[in-house]
Formats: sequence, C-alpha cells, structure tokens
Amino acid sequence: MNVQLLILVIYVVALAGVSLFANHLRKKMKKGVTGYLLAGRQLPVIMVATMLAGLAIGGVSTVGVAQNAYTSGISAGWYNAAWGAAGILVGIFAARYLRSIQVVTIPEMMGKMFGRKAHVIGAFAQLLIMMVITSLQYVAGGAILAALLPEIFTFHTGMIATAALFVGIALTGGYLAGGLASIINVIVIYFGIGAALVSSLKSVGGVTALVESLPSGPWFDPISGVGLAVVTAWMVVMITQGFSLQAITQIAFAAKDESTARKGFIIGGIIILPAGFLCAVFGVIAALQFPGLENSAMALPRLLTTITPAIGGVFLAALWAADISTAVGLLLGSTTLVMQDIFAKVWTEGLSPRKEVFLSRISVLVVSALTFFLALTAVSILKMVTTALAITVSFTILILANIFLPGLSKRISGFWTILASILVWLVWTLLPETRIVPHVIYLEWPICLAVFLLTVVVGKEPAGSIVSNSEVPEKNELGDTLVEEA
Repeated sequence: MNVQLLILVIYVVALAGVSLFANHLRKKMKKGVTGYLLAGRQLPVIMVATMLAGLAIGGVSTVGVAQNAYTSGISAGWYNAAWGAAGILVGIFAARYLRSIQVVTIPEMMGKMFGRKAHVIGAFAQLLIMMVITSLQYVAGGAILAALLPEIFTFHTGMIATAALFVGIALTGGYLAGGLASIINVIVIYFGIGAALVSSLKSVGGVTALVESLPSGPWFDPISGVGLAVVTAWMVVMITQGFSLQAITQIAFAAKDESTARKGFIIGGIIILPAGFLCAVFGVIAALQFPGLENSAMALPRLLTTITPAIGGVFLAALWAADISTAVGLLLGSTTLVMQDIFAKVWTEGLSPRKEVFLSRISVLVVSALTFFLALTAVSILKMVTTALAITVSFTILILANIFLPGLSKRISGFWTILASILVWLVWTLLPETRIVPHVIYLEWPICLAVFLLTVVVGKEPAGSIVSNSEVPEKNELGDTLVEEA
C-alpha cells in the first residue's frame, strides 16, 4: 500500500475520533449554540494557542512561502513572522478586552457601539472576507493532494476530500472539535516540517554545502529578497486583521477567561513565528536542486520527491493539517456570523439548545456549499480579492479607539469608517491605475483614519462603550470534563 496514503488515512481517522469525542463533551455542556460555536467559552490556554497557530499556518504559510522563497530566499518567511507578531500584540493589548465583553461576533460589537447601520455593514464586510478566505482553503487542499498524490487525487477530487474532512470536523464537534483537532494539527505540522527539513538538508550535503552551492542571490538575506516594502505590508496587514477578523477574535471570545485569552494569544504567536522561515528553507533547497521551474508553486512538491516515502507521508499530512486547521477556524467563524448576525435577527426567540445546534449545523452546510461553489467557479477572482483582508483596518481602528479612547468615538463613526474601508478596497480592486502604493493597506490606514477623525469632529452622539470590568471566570466545564473522561 502507498505509505503516504496510509499515513494520511491514519491522520484522518485520528481527526474523526477527536471530532466524535468533542461532540460527546459538547453535549455534556448543554449550552446550545454557545457550546457549539464557542465551545461553551471554556477553551484552555493550550487550545487558544494552537487554534491561533492552526489558523495562521495554512497553505500560504507552507507551500506559498516555499514558492516565494524559491526566488526570494528566506525573507519570504516574514509572512508567518507577521502572523506571529499579530498574535503576540493582540495578546498584550486586546485579548483580555475581547474576552471580557459579552459578544459573539465583531459586527455585533460594532452594533452595540455604533448602531444598527454599523452592525449591518460590518456583517457584510466580515462575511465577504471570511467566505473568500474559506474558499481558498478548498483550493489549497486540492492543490496539495493533487501535487503530492497525483496517482490518487486530481485537483477537484482533492478539493472534495479536503472539504469532506474539515466540514465533517466542524459539523460533528463544532468549535470544541476545532480546538482539539488544532492540538493534533500543530504537532503534525511541526513534526512533519522538521523531519522533511532534516531529510532535505541531508540530500544536499547539509547547510554549509547548501550555502556554498547556491548561485549568487539574496538567499539568506533577512529582508532584501522580498523587499522592505513587502515585509512592512505583511506586518501591517497581519497585525491589523489580528485585532478584528472574526476567525481570530472568536478564539478570544471562546477562551475560559481573560487571562487565558491573553496567555493563549501570546503563546500562539510564539508558536507561529518560526514556521515561515522553516518553510522558506525548502524553497531555497528547491532552487538549488530544481533550478528553472516554470511554475514556482511546484518547488515544495518537487522537493518531496527526493525524500523517503515515510517522511514524505508525514510531511504530506503536515501540509494538509495546516490547510485543515485554517479551514475549520474560518468555516466556523463564517457560520457564527451567519447565526449571530442573520438568523438571530430574523428568527423568533425561545429556541431550545438542541434546535440552536441543529440550525448551526445547517448553517455550516450552507456556508460550506456556498464557499465550495465559489472555489470551483472563481479561482482567478479569489486570487484577486485576497487583498480584502485590508478591509479589517476600519474594524481595528474602531476597536482600538473603544479600548484606549472610549470617549473619542461618535455614533456615526462605525458606519462611515467601515464604508470607507470597503470603498478603498473596491477602487483598488476594480481600477488598477489607482494602485499608487505597493499594497492597498497603505491606502486603507490613512483614509480610514481620516474618515474616523472627521466623524469625531462632525458627530454629536457619542458611541456606546462596551468596555467591561473583569468578569468572574465561569466554572471550567471543559477542563473538568476532560479530567473525568481521562
């Protein structure tokens, strides 16, 4: 039997078991939609940290970084370092605040501070970002399986297999399953990367031989390969979205308490930091062994043909684990937006916890179907709209203002600042001649800040503040249940 496929099957079975166990624990919580979409707000530090790491280390952070490093060297690893910096900064400055407020989504937060219009436009913007990025995970998963197991998977069957796994995890055990699966995934990711990296370096004679054999270029320069402007853009984009993207903030919302959220984000950021630079080394090795590749995206897949099947199987599982972790967090984040910001506004109150979970699972299926269809029919469009992450600038400005300058914002600030961020992105996307800076993020920040400050001047009604005192931590049902099960 194909060794790589066998390792992949073992990995899938392990995640299926974790999902079923998570569903068993969730039923003991008896918290309805809160238990399903927020793990009963009981995630311990290790799950907060690994969920953040799993969300960050995806297909772009592995295959994409290696592709970039094939021509730019290890400076491509700053993509992940930017993610890690975002996690650490959110942990230091905002995680306690995010956990202390009793909200489920970022648009709900906008509504409480800035009114119904801000809630509606915030929900539209967050769903746009989340569903686009969720769709990309099907594409990444299909590409990984098709490239590394071409005798078994085509691109489309790889997409279907990827969808089946991460939708199954989300559908079965909800957010708690995502938390438990993320622990396995992060271990698999780093073990797979480490084993494959050692094997790949041995194949070229070690680090010294690699350095001496490479043609001249910025292979090991920390910045010049991709350039300071690109590194800065990555830092600004990732730190910006870290404070306000639903998939990230939902991890803080689900933490056991404020201290857990803070520690988990800082530890998660530290876990994320080295992954990009490690994967960048794969791209550098591929540049030596396979110079002149027409498609640099094949740098990492081609490199895997030089290592043993067993190590290749582990690394295949690691790459797929990276994609699955990202996908589960994004899918459940999108589902939470649908449940809280659409269903909760039109559905009558008084639903039983069982019906809440049923509706949540229906939402998972609907969101997964829509995003899968988008992935199948609009791959070229998806590549273009990944800059949509820059829209989170508006949310970050509004949230930070509420944390540090709660008396500054006005009621009208929310709607107009979010609208400005959407319009800037639309103009950048549809009118290429307006791209006077290297990345749209360099336009988003000054324009959104200007609009925000203008609303501060002309607005009369102050925004509502939702900064709360530290809450009394709830009983740690998840921790107690895990101990009982053990």
